[in-house]
Amino acid sequence: MNLFGKHFLNTEDWSNDQLIYVIQLAAEMKKNSFDPRWAHLLKQKNFLMFFYNSSLRTHMSFETAMTQLGGNAQYRTPQMGWIKKLANESGENLKDAIKVMSRYVDAIGVRVTLDYLSHYGEGEKILKEYQRWSSVPIINMADDTYHPCQALADIMGWAEWLELGDMLQRLNNLKGKKLLLSWGSSGLARPWSAVQSHLLTASRFGMNITLARPEGYDLDSKIYDLVKTHCKNNGTFFNITDQHTDAFDRADVVYVRNWISPEAYQNGVFQKEQEIEKALRHREWITTKEKMARTNNAVFANPMPVDRGYEVTDEVVDGDRCAIYDVAENRLHVQKAILALTMSNKDIII
Repeated sequence: MNLFGKHFLNTEDWSNDQLIYVIQLAAEMKKNSFDPRWAHLLKQKNFLMFFYNSSLRTHMSFETAMTQLGGNAQYRTPQMGWIKKLANESGENLKDAIKVMSRYVDAIGVRVTLDYLSHYGEGEKILKEYQRWSSVPIINMADDTYHPCQALADIMGWAEWLELGDMLQRLNNLKGKKLLLSWGSSGLARPWSAVQSHLLTASRFGMNITLARPEGYDLDSKIYDLVKTHCKNNGTFFNITDQHTDAFDRADVVYVRNWISPEAYQNGVFQKEQEIEKALRHREWITTKEKMARTNNAVFANPMPVDRGYEVTDEVVDGDRCAIYDVAENRLHVQKAILALTMSNKDIII
């Protein structure tokens, strides 16, 4: 499959076959991490990681991925280049910076969320500006709307935990499984991106989905519409409820994540402390061992950092059905696959 030069801003931009191919390759790279087939795939290739916000797993996994593929990763922030955000600011125009950066490197990864932004959707808009002016692939390392790499790492992890067989069989067997995607109380204000990408990807792979959240915590309506379309095409359901405990019934995967409310931005400023105070009013929205007992021996998932004692209890995180560390590892392998396929024009044999 030829994906050389292709941007990866959102899973919706890639076909099911392309997404499956990425996960199959990731599984093979996980099984044989230092196989000569890909040890030098990206030799003398450079990947620019442009972080508007700090990161632990994303930074480390992308940098390690490039090293294992024989290439090099560079870290930059807007402050390093004095790239301006507003039209009336002094600094370099984003268009000019992108055109130059894409002549130095072979792909660019961008992460831009929350406190850098003035309103929801601005992060996605910035990614599209990179796509518009870049002559090399743009990889979304998380914006305020989508987090596609995290979503693929999770789908891969759920398939590994729930099913037997090769990766294609495991992915096919996700069809009809119930995913509970639940909001969680937290002192960490989180963007919508990971949750929305999980909704989109799980519905593409044929899972039944229940979204549980308190009143006032709905997500982007355009994402809801896409998920409903995917579920209709697959003959599956998409339910939204504010009944937290009942939502656990018969779930096969329980994915818990705190996210901000639609009122998180006021007058162009991210209201972090206000969002935290509001979220902590819902301390009953915590995943416990008792709630997990209502499931179909479900796998517990969280994209990390997991907020122990708020989103979920220690008993669940440290239990024998917790997949968070495997999924975190899968970020490395999924991103290796994406980088290899988009940056190398060589045939990659799975």
